[in-house]
Amino acid sequence: MTTMEVSYRYSNSPTEAVMRAIDNVREVYGIRRVRFNEKEQMVRVEYDASRFKEPVVVNLLRRAGLDVRDKLATA
Repeated sequence: MTTMEVSYRYSNSPTEAVMRAIDNVREVYGIRRVRFNEKEQMVRVEYDASRFKEPVVVNLLRRAGLDVRDKLATA
């Protein structure tokens, strides 16, 4: 397993329906953790890079209804 972490900025606060859909994203095999920082409007996703690549992660978030804007550099 190759654990990676990616962060994105989003524009609108997630609605209740989006948060329920994000719960389904958490169930995808290979997604380890999804954390929100509402103050900074940032979502951080930890995933198994041996299962899929970063574009799949952002597509999962967008399909869940999250308005993802920018990928952020991780330290």
